[in-house]
Amino acid sequence: MSENAKETSLQISGMTCAACAVRIEKGLNKLEGVENASVNLALEKSQIKYDPAKTNEEAIQKKIEDLGYGVVTEKKEFDITGMTCAACATRIEKGLNKLEGVTNANVNLALERATVEYNPSALSQMEVIKKVESLGYGAAIKSDESGQESIDHRQKEIERQTGKFIFSAILSLPLLWAMVGHFEFTSGLYVPEMFMNAWVQLALATPVQFIIGKQFYVGAYKALKNKSANMDVLVALGTSAAYFYSVYLTFESIGQNAHMVELYFETSSILITLILLGKLFEVKAKGRSSEAIKKLMGLQAKTAIVERDGKEIEISLEEVLVGDILHVKPGEKIPVDGVIVEGQSAIDESMLTGESVPVDKRSGDEVIGATINKNGFLKIKATKVGKDTALAQIIKVVEEAQGSKAPIQRLADQISGIFVPIVVGIAFVTFLIWFVWVDPGNFASALEKLIAVLVIACPCALGLATPTSIMAGSGRAAEYGVLFKGGEHLETTHRITTVILDKTGTVTNGEPVLTDVLVDHSISQEEFLALVGSAEKQSEHPLAQAIVQGIKEKGISLKDVAQFEAIPGYGIKAVVEGKELLIGTRKLMEQYNVSIMDANKTMEEMEKAGKTAMLVAIDNQYAGIIAVADTIKETSKAAIARLKDMGLEVIMITGDNKQTAASIASQVGIDHVIAEVLPEGKAEEVKKLQAQGKKVAMVGDGINDAPALAMADIGMAIGTGTDVAMEAADITLIRGDLNSIADAIFMSKMTIRNVKQNLFWAFGYNTLGIPIAALGFLAPWLAGAAMAFSSVSVVLNALRLQKVKL
Repeated sequence: MSENAKETSLQISGMTCAACAVRIEKGLNKLEGVENASVNLALEKSQIKYDPAKTNEEAIQKKIEDLGYGVVTEKKEFDITGMTCAACATRIEKGLNKLEGVTNANVNLALERATVEYNPSALSQMEVIKKVESLGYGAAIKSDESGQESIDHRQKEIERQTGKFIFSAILSLPLLWAMVGHFEFTSGLYVPEMFMNAWVQLALATPVQFIIGKQFYVGAYKALKNKSANMDVLVALGTSAAYFYSVYLTFESIGQNAHMVELYFETSSILITLILLGKLFEVKAKGRSSEAIKKLMGLQAKTAIVERDGKEIEISLEEVLVGDILHVKPGEKIPVDGVIVEGQSAIDESMLTGESVPVDKRSGDEVIGATINKNGFLKIKATKVGKDTALAQIIKVVEEAQGSKAPIQRLADQISGIFVPIVVGIAFVTFLIWFVWVDPGNFASALEKLIAVLVIACPCALGLATPTSIMAGSGRAAEYGVLFKGGEHLETTHRITTVILDKTGTVTNGEPVLTDVLVDHSISQEEFLALVGSAEKQSEHPLAQAIVQGIKEKGISLKDVAQFEAIPGYGIKAVVEGKELLIGTRKLMEQYNVSIMDANKTMEEMEKAGKTAMLVAIDNQYAGIIAVADTIKETSKAAIARLKDMGLEVIMITGDNKQTAASIASQVGIDHVIAEVLPEGKAEEVKKLQAQGKKVAMVGDGINDAPALAMADIGMAIGTGTDVAMEAADITLIRGDLNSIADAIFMSKMTIRNVKQNLFWAFGYNTLGIPIAALGFLAPWLAGAAMAFSSVSVVLNALRLQKVKL
């Protein structure tokens, strides 16, 4: 065994017998770097000793997955306190990723949150918290209901920062007044005599330095204790240099005129005040970047009226249980997801679908929590409550996207990790150059330049550049019904070159409707429809149900059926009011010797148009044609034209026959069609396009689309589709409108452009700011103001995404 061998324990899923355990054991022992692996079937656990120089846990996990099994991992979010800059987030992230059992950890400075994916059999949540605390920060498990708690925490933080800033400003203003009084151009400015006194200035500056500024000393100590450096180190060094040099000069002045000493108390105090002001603006701006979460949470009802023990009682939303019968009056919000058991009404679902026209609902129909009951009294049986409701799931997706890390952030993270030590080095070199060569022996002048370099280089803007844009961009997209599941998907989407659209339920509505009724002159249309509807109501076929629904909507009443027979693959045979009906295919008519010569051409035209046409015979005489079709969504044609205008290749894929597929494609303006594809074949078609170097987005809504959604560079699930499709996809389009595809791509482009602007500003600011400060063109207090402005400007630029119009 190698000297540095490590041991890990992995929980394995998918094993069904001893052969599985043996297979995994053999596979792991063949992996380079693994010295010994054993698998316990009963415990569903493996013990693995490996050489970390040759392999790692990620490679071991991949090997197990390649063998067809799974490694059980948990994903947990932790609220982190005490971070002040990007270097803090980078240090925590590195520390967590070194923990045995951690698959992946990322830390979001803007949200003050860590997301950790780990093996629960090798690591506990308390060990994660202890690791963060050992690094000098605070950590707590993020609760399921922490959305409102997070907002409350942010508000308390704003109040705390405001109080500290006001206290610091009150003490610093006399120092600033005294400093301005020293300038020639302000020689006429009245400055109270006491403000010029060194001992008064010491009394004013000390509380600011050690009470208000305590947070910087604590943060710097923790950072240095962990052999790293952050913004606190720069602030503590810079302000301490100015303060203690001034203290030295003050004691040197004993016995002299204390009004004549040139001090730098105002430098340290004003720097701390300006940094606090910047932090205050930053906290407020970061709160605004979570506006999407606040809006979504605001949609929820606060209370519900339920039937309990035969009585109506009003309870809080959290107390509603699955199976409860809820009473919802006109104008009220529906509290939770459920099924109508009594009553009918129009429901405003615009918060979910974006459709402004209310949807008629009756007994048996599903309703979604937070939608609005417009005009009828309803009794609803609760089916999903709490975190299982559709709205709670949407909030969860938005929170996860805002807390995730985009690949573009890696560069900023790498630079943040080494930035502060480099800046400290530059600051001390600047001091030496000024003290030895530029202005020999002038300690005060050299000290000013050192402080200015230390303060202007704080890497706050660098750490906020990406996460604030991701938060604002994903939040704005959610307001338009586009849910990105992570920052990496938000970044990848703008690179899409090809969009593949599933036909049924994506381009079309996914539900057949009655479209055509052609009746022979020998019978009236009303009688014809009454007979056909009566016969078809006995059938369970989806096309039959579409026919019956369409006939009922015309106000035609149906009759009793004496006999009914379903003829698989052909149609139906029924007797209604003594008349024998045949409804179905050409072959059915041939079987019963019904002449359909006059109908053949019409039927062919309907089929070319993508409709399913059925022949009708009454008492063995041709009586007409009835046709149904899966109708195209109203917005599909315009949405596809919009995608093509964006320079995207649009392809439709379907299991339908080529004729029907071509008809639908021509109606919506799609030039390239892949028809008669089996469900498993859709993923293969995606792979073929990727092999040609194309970045592919797959858009679908059904279970059979899930493999293709997972295979594509970006999978987009229509939100009105199945849960499986949405689980497999990277983006959920809640509204079911194909315009959301273009919206997602546009929002991705705008967000990544915003990120690049922020990174350019953050890098450019430090690249220009450090030499300007080193050359002596910035007073320390101006450097502090510039540093605060840089962080605020980055956050404000990110917030512009909240005003983007789609």
